[in-house]
Amino acid sequence: MKRVIAIANQKGGVGKTTTAVNLAASLAATRRRVLLMDLDPQGNATMGCGVDKAQLQRSTCEVLLGESDLAAALVQVEQGGFTLLPANQDLTAAEVRLLTLPIGREIKLRQALQPKREAFDVILIDCPPALNMLTVNALVAADSVLIPMQCEYYALEGLSALLATVEQIRAAANPQLSIEGVLRTMFDPRNNLSNEVSAQLVSHFGDKVFRTIIPRNIRLAEAPSFGKPALFHDRESRGALAYLALAGEMIRRDEEDYAARARAAVTGDSTFAAAAGNVAANESSTEHAIGEDTSR
Repeated sequence: MKRVIAIANQKGGVGKTTTAVNLAASLAATRRRVLLMDLDPQGNATMGCGVDKAQLQRSTCEVLLGESDLAAALVQVEQGGFTLLPANQDLTAAEVRLLTLPIGREIKLRQALQPKREAFDVILIDCPPALNMLTVNALVAADSVLIPMQCEYYALEGLSALLATVEQIRAAANPQLSIEGVLRTMFDPRNNLSNEVSAQLVSHFGDKVFRTIIPRNIRLAEAPSFGKPALFHDRESRGALAYLALAGEMIRRDEEDYAARARAAVTGDSTFAAAAGNVAANESSTEHAIGEDTSR
């Protein structure tokens, strides 16, 4: 599992930052070297990791503008086991300056990330809730995009716009960009609309929809106020267990894909490789549909 994953959705309040922080902690718990990059001027991922965004000497802003190398701006998250590139409101000024550049403004993050890319097994990028230059930088730097979304009507509208942007990025700057998966968040199985939208997602995107579902959960909402991932706030909560399940699903997908490609290499049959990949995806573990939990 060696890749850069942008966590993006231009609609706010769908669980991007919650997913970024808790997935980083869950992947780190599997002994993987994880870097979380906060690319949102609100700095919520930074605060959610227990880092004071008001006291930063170096941040994503300086890295994007070339005023600091990536290594000098990294912070170790003790209650999480991963590394963080923090951010604060200065990132807004960085975006404005990027927009004034005549060329190369969309590849600044990719260039900054290159020297440290091999130092991590997984790099997660928490994108802002907008399709702006910061999000474009994240998508150009990423290998894939993970899309958290609530199962509601307006979320479907936003998903269409994001997928169109991904296609534009593929055509213009990053032809290798793929969809990591669609993640259903803040899910309440008692809501008929949620179930209907969820069924539509599975029907349209098939295996690209993660089987793991993130429930509405008080512990997930509480954890940022304590400056730690839910795994370190209440590891037995359903929210923490759901993100552990998501990490496990991503790892299984990766292993199945690797196994399919290895079998294809032995047979020398590319058609077999594609078929094997589809079979492996269809045989992945049963859905982790976790219901609403108001106490834990």
